[in-house]
Amino acid sequence: MNPCVFMDRDGVINVERGTYTWEVENFEIIPGVPESLRKLKKQGYLLIVVTNQAGVGRGLYTKSDMEECHRYLSDQTFDILDDIYYATSHPDHSNSLLRKPDSLMFEKAIARYRIDPGRSWMVGDTEGDLVPAKKLGIRTIYIGSMPDAGDDQLIAADLSQAAELIIKNQ
Repeated sequence: MNPCVFMDRDGVINVERGTYTWEVENFEIIPGVPESLRKLKKQGYLLIVVTNQAGVGRGLYTKSDMEECHRYLSDQTFDILDDIYYATSHPDHSNSLLRKPDSLMFEKAIARYRIDPGRSWMVGDTEGDLVPAKKLGIRTIYIGSMPDAGDDQLIAADLSQAAELIIKNQ
């Protein structure tokens, strides 16, 4: 069974703009992300992005637009990511168990890549990112400040700091 670091996309990998990010020219990778991914890969972790992309379901942009951003991300991170799972539904238009806070994206990756949830991590910048991971026994790290975090919730400023916490707490 393999250990994995699951990561949300917007706010963890690329800058959260407060609106949908679907054009490559607006897809700004956060400083330190490529190096952090290399550190985690050296430790033997699979690297999988799990992201809600409701703008597709709302008709604001196409799946092709989103995939272009993902190709750019892959190019800029030395093709180090093992996979990117995404949910394109929006609750106003359609329901999907893929969409976080549901856990189907995680469950599909766990089955496909023989992932050990107990040795894996989820890094996210919203509580909704962490809910499915906790449900499946995956440890979590919250990016940002979380005023109501319990004593067992790890918090990091960014993916670089999260990678250090993961390595320290393997």
